[in-house]
Amino acid sequence: MKKHYADIVGWFETHMPVALPELHFDNPWQLLVAVMLSAQCTDKRVNMVTPALFEAFPTPAAMAAASFDDVFPYIKSVSYPNSKTQHLLDAAKIIVNDFGGEVPDDTDQLQKLPGVGRKTANVVTSVLWDNPVIAVDTHVFRVSHRLGLSNGTTPLAVEKDLTANIPEQLRPKAHHWLILHGRYVCKAIKPLCKECGLAQFCPDFKKRSKDGGR
Repeated sequence: MKKHYADIVGWFETHMPVALPELHFDNPWQLLVAVMLSAQCTDKRVNMVTPALFEAFPTPAAMAAASFDDVFPYIKSVSYPNSKTQHLLDAAKIIVNDFGGEVPDDTDQLQKLPGVGRKTANVVTSVLWDNPVIAVDTHVFRVSHRLGLSNGTTPLAVEKDLTANIPEQLRPKAHHWLILHGRYVCKAIKPLCKECGLAQFCPDFKKRSKDGGR
């Protein structure tokens, strides 16, 4: 398993030396909001709505002072806009009242915010503060299984496998490696296996090739 991980990590280091989030943000508050909005929604859609949202509510204090009807029109085109509007309002109030208006830099503290689960907290802290954690979303979960990096049945189990086998200094980047690979190459429905440089290491590709492919 160590060699398998080393081969895949080495490929990514060579072929994707720069791996950055595709969400647009300029500060911790903006990243937190963008990641919250991105749950079960595309980054492309989130990036379409956040410029106006950030202009209207540039700080947690500005959001905390707003009403549901103030915020909802800005994000009505994202998935689950009703619940996300309420989560943004409630999270902003907690940030203002409990954290002095600053987004907390601790994953446990972040998860006290409505609408912020382990994945969101890991994304925010790894991107902003290089916290050596790996956020497991649907792309990371799928790619990890296909590449034989984990057979965990839950996101937390997959996260533990990745964390145990990927060097600490590479974990923040590894999340982006896997998510970008899943988004553009190792797609859920029609993976681009013939174009994938990792096919040589991929047990799923080898199995499907033996079975005649898809």
